[in-house]
Amino acid sequence: MPGMKIVTQVKLMPEADQAAALSATLRTVNDLACWVSEVAFAHGVPREYELRKHTYPRLKAEGLGAQAAQHVIKKVRDAYTTLHANIRAGNLGKPKSKRRIKAGSKPITFRPEAAQPYDDRCLSWQYDAQTVSIWTTAGRLKNVRFVCSADALKTLREYRKGEADLIERDGVFYLIATCEVPEAETYEPDGFIGVDLGIVNIATTSTGYQAAGRGLHRYRKRQLALRAKLQKKRTKSAKRRLKERSRREQRHVKNTNHIIAKTIVTEAERTSAGISLEELKGIRQRVRLRKPQRVALHSWAFAQLGDFIVYKAKRAGVPLVFVDPAYTSQTCAECGHVDKRNRVDQGLFICRGCGVVAHADRNASHNIATRGETVWNAGRESRVPATP
Repeated sequence: MPGMKIVTQVKLMPEADQAAALSATLRTVNDLACWVSEVAFAHGVPREYELRKHTYPRLKAEGLGAQAAQHVIKKVRDAYTTLHANIRAGNLGKPKSKRRIKAGSKPITFRPEAAQPYDDRCLSWQYDAQTVSIWTTAGRLKNVRFVCSADALKTLREYRKGEADLIERDGVFYLIATCEVPEAETYEPDGFIGVDLGIVNIATTSTGYQAAGRGLHRYRKRQLALRAKLQKKRTKSAKRRLKERSRREQRHVKNTNHIIAKTIVTEAERTSAGISLEELKGIRQRVRLRKPQRVALHSWAFAQLGDFIVYKAKRAGVPLVFVDPAYTSQTCAECGHVDKRNRVDQGLFICRGCGVVAHADRNASHNIATRGETVWNAGRESRVPATP
């Protein structure tokens, strides 16, 4: 059965001497990664094997183990691969833009606390004791405690596969492990739940669930005001607090998106329905909003919410389709009449054809559900072999 890769994060709880060793290790490997990056840049970023010939002896001489040295070289090579892919995709601007020229004109640098990959030869897990044994420049550290949720521990125990990254954030250490979770077998859906995404209501489903954005927007508005206040100060402590606040806001958004996604997927699974989700690509270009709402649109993590719904649906075996959301807010879910005047205002839909009155987002979600069923049936027909 095919599997999907997800990441699981655990927080390390090292003793003082263990924390010092982990911190020194990250600083050493990232300092050496910066040196490897300079060598790579000077040699026109050669392939990993050739880069190893130029750098491996010094990395070993600096006290890195064989595996740690290989990981530093691979980390640098991967960073350049990602940079070149971003340049080719136009993510860093047009060919002669300042940003693109700047990105390609100097070696990549690594922050002192940046992630360092570990494989099973450098890191071993003791799940029952909730400890890890991990390589450092000061030797192997044993019995380093970690904490995580019961669900995360279960996922790690059953599905952890491949490397884990050690990172440091504000003096706190985390291990981010890759887990390969099997996808459940998809069942034949009994209808589809349409999901309409928006600003006032982040998600509205055709079954009646509504993730209202009012409280979230108040929270984000408050955070925006606090950020503006701190940005004016321009002190070191203000910059540090800005970073902390930014991460706290990201965690808040992520948690909210997890809750919304879980609610939608659980409802679909309970009723043996599929999920019909609007195609997110180009949502920022499609939506036309008044100025006060633009910040909310451009700062809300729509793609993250979509990703969460997709992976939770795959884990549960819930069928999922993407549909074109064009005109779903102007089309009557009852009679199919399309008219932009049907959408009276943000929350009200009155059909000019049949006179039905409905909540605008709920009406759109019903249209998305209908389109989902059409897409699923069309796909099912294409999978059936033609009779001779």
